[in-house]
Amino acid sequence: MSDISTDTWVMVCATDELVPGEGVKVGTCPPIALFNIDGEYFAIDDTCSHAEYSLSDGYLDGDKIECELHYATFSVRTGEALTAPAADPVGTYPVRVQDDTIFVAATQRCVIDKFRS
Repeated sequence: MSDISTDTWVMVCATDELVPGEGVKVGTCPPIALFNIDGEYFAIDDTCSHAEYSLSDGYLDGDKIECELHYATFSVRTGEALTAPAADPVGTYPVRVQDDTIFVAATQRCVIDKFRS
């Protein structure tokens, strides 16, 4: 029996629809960005913490996403803000794969403590 409840988990896409090195915007409220990093899937807030701009439209380099607006970078694994002008992290969300389908727990947002001074 599956523990994927429709109350928590949102079906996003099939695994073969999101190739490694790409991201996609998940149509939730607030929007979530889902990334495929070498077959591992990570979900973060789609909105840059520095400015209101979509991270899924940014440049993905390894496990870092760069916001196109002001070039701040974030870890897609942890949500940590890695470069200025962003100082605050973005939220992350659990991701599961079941039967070649990717699910995101859209109601389970987590934000790491800000550990850069």
